[in-house]
Amino acid sequence: MFSSLKEQPADKILQLMQLYKEDPRDTKIDLGVGVYKNAEGVTPVMRAVKAAERKVWEEQTTKSYVGLPGDPAYGDAMIDLVLGNAVARDLVSAAATPGGTGAVRQAFEMIRMANADARVFVSNPTWPNHVSILKYLGIPMVEYRYFDADTGGVDFDGMMADLGSAKPGDVVLLHGCCHNPTGANLNMTQWQEVVTLLNRTGAIPMIDIAYQGFGEGLDEDAAATRLVAASCPETLIAASCSKNFGVYRERTGILMAVAQDSGLRALTQGTLNYLNRQNFSFPPDHGARVVTTILQSPELRADWAAELEDVRLSMLGLREQLAGELQRLSGSDRFAFLGQHRGMFSRLGTSPEMVERLRAEHGIYMVGDSRMNIAGLNQTTAPILAKAIIDVGI
Repeated sequence: MFSSLKEQPADKILQLMQLYKEDPRDTKIDLGVGVYKNAEGVTPVMRAVKAAERKVWEEQTTKSYVGLPGDPAYGDAMIDLVLGNAVARDLVSAAATPGGTGAVRQAFEMIRMANADARVFVSNPTWPNHVSILKYLGIPMVEYRYFDADTGGVDFDGMMADLGSAKPGDVVLLHGCCHNPTGANLNMTQWQEVVTLLNRTGAIPMIDIAYQGFGEGLDEDAAATRLVAASCPETLIAASCSKNFGVYRERTGILMAVAQDSGLRALTQGTLNYLNRQNFSFPPDHGARVVTTILQSPELRADWAAELEDVRLSMLGLREQLAGELQRLSGSDRFAFLGQHRGMFSRLGTSPEMVERLRAEHGIYMVGDSRMNIAGLNQTTAPILAKAIIDVGI
């Protein structure tokens, strides 16, 4: 049997990580891997996470299974964090998942169960795993224009024109904030136009929100998701705690299904439970319990929010430093978009050949499509990157 297996394509980011490890240069800079790093190049454990883990360790009396959708308290806490008061609680079904990726996978499975003919519209570009999972599941996919490489912003006219071809039952996958891989985001006026289009076409929104708190702030980053969930008949939301709580390896995510018809809640909740049972049975609990402990404690929540705000401002400062240095070196504002992007990533909008020159000549590692992790920089390396970008002629 094993001999009949086919070689699978290697993950480009993992390949990049290996190349970086093997590079002997002391001046090398890793901008490829999508994790937050502080000024010392460390992905720290947040203070509130440490305190919550200590509390869980002291108070937990069992490691027995939780329910199929996970701890209900985790679901309530995450619904409150993401949706606030935008929709009534009895309109939302939720199930814990192994990370945001697990939530995305379960959402795609649910779409396929509900409508075998559904097409999923994805932005060009999008997070590569979106495309990979859709292809693996055999779900038809349609790309819509999103990133304008000339301006470094959103090609909103192209996006709306492409989404206009969606049909009832199709699904439009949207990034709730901090678009990965581009860092370019819609404003609220544009989000309202997207909502109007979705309701006109009958397409169903699916929002992937993995970076809440990394862009403009916790509530600000959730505003678009709340608008969509409150305005559309049905919405799927895949949320991750990996970045904003720094619990990457704990695989802490959640899938929410919002239906304005409260009579559908039992059906959607049952479906979420069923999908969990088929794919991994009971979801992991440790990360979810830590997150719940933080969100339920006013003191821990305040400390977490404060540290998260420090992380956000740090990345914003690095963006502004890089954009300013590029303006100084180039004598133009053509890189100003880097300061306007939000979240962990930005996309330079250059060719794979230029990206390879950055790696070969300057030891700067970023994904071939020119996505770079801003959090991989610090105040010392930002000017080094700026000079390298100018030196290779980007």
